[in-house]
Amino acid sequence: MQVITTVADFRRARAACDGLGFVPTMGYLHQGHLSLIRQARAECSTVAVSIFVNPTQFGPREDFERYPRDMDRDLALLEAEAVELVFAPSREEMYPEGFGTYVVQPAADEVLEGAARPGHFRGVATVVCKLLNIVQPTRAYFGQKDAQQTVVVRQMVRDLNIPTEIVVLPTVREHDGLAMSSRNTYLTPEERRAAPAIYRGLQAAEQRYLAGERNAEALRQAVIAVLDAEPLLRPEYVSVADPITLRELERVGERGALVSLAARLGSVRLIDNVMLGAQPS
Repeated sequence: MQVITTVADFRRARAACDGLGFVPTMGYLHQGHLSLIRQARAECSTVAVSIFVNPTQFGPREDFERYPRDMDRDLALLEAEAVELVFAPSREEMYPEGFGTYVVQPAADEVLEGAARPGHFRGVATVVCKLLNIVQPTRAYFGQKDAQQTVVVRQMVRDLNIPTEIVVLPTVREHDGLAMSSRNTYLTPEERRAAPAIYRGLQAAEQRYLAGERNAEALRQAVIAVLDAEPLLRPEYVSVADPITLRELERVGERGALVSLAARLGSVRLIDNVMLGAQPS
C-alpha cells in the first residue's frame, strides 16, 4: 500500500494503474466506508482512498477542529482491505496560497443541507472535483447517507464532463438502525440511546408510503411524530422532496421521494434519509 501526500507523486503512481476505483473520505473510517471500499475492490482492478478533512465544507461555527482523526488506525484498516493507493494530502497541498477557484451549484445552497449550512456544498463540490481530477478514477463510490451530496456530485460530473462513473451504495447502519457516521463518536451514552429515533421516524414515513400514502405533508408528520416523542432530539428540518431537484413535494409521484432530516442531540448534528419508490440514477 502506497501512502502519498502530494498531487505530483499521486499522479506518478496513478499512471501505472488501470480500472481505478476511488473512495473519497475524511478519515476516521467505519464500516460504511469499508463497504464502499469492498465494492470498489469487487468491481475495479485498483482501489484508491483519500483521507482529507476538507476545511472548505465546514462553517465558522462547525466542528472542523474537533472532527475525529486517527491516521494510524485508518491506514491499518485500509491495509487490511488491500487498498493499493492512499492519498492523504495536507491542507496546503489541496489549497495552496492564492487558491481562488470554487465549484458552485446555486440550487444546492437553497434547500436542505445547503440552506442549513451556507457554503457547505461549494466546499464539497470543489474538493470532490479536485480529487476526481487528481485521482482520475473509472468509478467513485459514495454512500446514500449523504444524499444531497450524491445529487451535487452527480450533477457536477455531468455538467463538467468528468469521465468518472458515480456509484452510490445504501446507507450502512448500526444494529439499532442508526446510520454509521464518524460523528456518532461524539454522542454521550444517553444521546446514543436516543439516536435510533431518527431512523424510526424515517421508517414511519416509509411504512405510510408503502400503505398507500402519497400526501407529502402526511409523510412529514409521520416522521415528526416519532422525533417529538424523543425529548433529547431537536429536529432542524424534515423534508419530503423530489429525489432529483430536492424541492419539497406536495404529493409523491412516479419519481418517488427523498425523505430526509437533520437533528441535534446535544452538540452533535446528525443527518439521515430514506428513498421512497423509484431510485435516481
